[in-house]
Amino acid sequence: MLLAHMGGPLWERRDAGAWSVPKGEYVPPEEAWDAARREFEEELGLPPPEGRFLPLGEARQSGGKVVTVWAVESDLDPGRVVPGTFEMEWPRGSGVLRTFPEIDRVSWCGPQEARIRMVTGQRVFLERLAVRLASGD
Repeated sequence: MLLAHMGGPLWERRDAGAWSVPKGEYVPPEEAWDAARREFEEELGLPPPEGRFLPLGEARQSGGKVVTVWAVESDLDPGRVVPGTFEMEWPRGSGVLRTFPEIDRVSWCGPQEARIRMVTGQRVFLERLAVRLASGD
């Protein structure tokens, strides 16, 4: 599974539970599928891979965000990723705005490693992917 380590100073020293599927927010009438493809490119700086996409459904994360995920087989090279950026005041209360990458690392992970690295609310996608693959999808 391709996972992205969340960028910025709040995540830089964390590994376990600090990785996510590439994702973002959208507002209807934009469709989740269109938003997923757009956000993939915005976060990774690469177009989404071509191929057959397997829907893995939705899951609500602890902060309330609903994440919808699709899986596709690919050989994307993490070294080609050019992440988007965001601005935040850092250090907090300093009045200084700094720019940080949305993600600071991208890595392919096997199921066990992904389970440790992923934010808790997204681990359900690993289980769903395993079921889909076992069923021959």
